Amino acid sequence: MTKFSFSGKTDQGLCRKKNEDALVIDESRGFCLVADGIGGSAAGDIASRMFADTAKKIFSRPQVTEALQYTNIQSVFLMANEQILKYANHNPGCKGMGCTAELLAVSPGRFVLGHIGDSRTYRLRNGELKQLTSDHTLVQEQLEQGLITREEADRHSFRNVISRAVGIKKEIALDVLRGNLYAGDIFLLCSDGLTDMVPDDQIKALLASGAGLADKTAQLIRAANDRGGKDNITVALARIS
Repeated sequence: MTKFSFSGKTDQGLCRKKNEDALVIDESRGFCLVADGIGGSAAGDIASRMFADTAKKIFSRPQVTEALQYTNIQSVFLMANEQILKYANHNPGCKGMGCTAELLAVSPGRFVLGHIGDSRTYRLRNGELKQLTSDHTLVQEQLEQGLITREEADRHSFRNVISRAVGIKKEIALDVLRGNLYAGDIFLLCSDGLTDMVPDDQIKALLASGAGLADKTAQLIRAANDRGGKDNITVALARIS
């Protein structure tokens, strides 16, 4: 049986008037998620909360198979997308609401990851940090097409303009990743409030430190705030033991 532990924390940051991120960690059902509301005054916090509540409803059975976790993840994104669109249609002031989301589910020896938007999931394995997801942003698309360089992308004024999100379009384009789990793996799910502030090399150093999982979580949040805390910051960690 795969043994794992979760830790998570969300923080308003130093500049935002409210926290529009949502966080769920549920070890008994083997999943965790980070959702980042978009739309500002258009109820981004409601959208991320709706995504989180949908996941809580769908993930009802503990210790399930990879196949069921895969189905669960697809169902969460599809149902949340539909519910957010319906809410916005009935509340005109919320037009444009939505969220980005990372949803990780583990089963014996395997993981399934759902991803939409510019929140990210990383994995630390054998001391090496790998970004598992690709940002769904206009700038990332230009980078992949070779139109701009990595340096230009990092300082681009439109780098946070996203091309995919939950609750924006009727048809949802979901990235789903699957893979093996190994002892010592640490998965990091985070909103862009972390990655816009903290470079990957510092994230790697904090994840690779000898600190406990809860301490690593707190240190990541603190690092983002130390660098300005310009956005809400949410972190979920999963360690395979």
